[in-house]
Amino acid sequence: MRFLWFLLSIGLFGTSLSAETPLSGPEFDAYTAGRTITYNANGQEFGAETYLRRQRVRWSFLQGECQEGHWFERGDTICFVYEAVDGPQCWQFFMTQSGLRAEFTGDTGTILFESPSDKDLSCPGPDVGM
Repeated sequence: MRFLWFLLSIGLFGTSLSAETPLSGPEFDAYTAGRTITYNANGQEFGAETYLRRQRVRWSFLQGECQEGHWFERGDTICFVYEAVDGPQCWQFFMTQSGLRAEFTGDTGTILFESPSDKDLSCPGPDVGM
């Protein structure tokens, strides 16, 4: 029985049994406002987002192109709307000892972790240069 509880507690069955509460909109804003946060998935750099005033954001998969958008609170999720993406992309954010953990609420099951980084987001775009 203890082994089953251990497996459940570390999430091997795809759900977390912890009493974690997702960040609210004001909590998320207090942590992110004015910052650029780099995220990783499975130990690999995934992308970065700059959190601007009035819930505006700028996202990049770190390939030079950025998406402008905004976020809003919907229930226990933080949803993002970007210029080139249909519909909101909603996530639950949790504060951990090492920073944010973001769990996508769509059907991909993506989980991102905040990575320590002092990089600024660079958005030169695809048509810069010759």
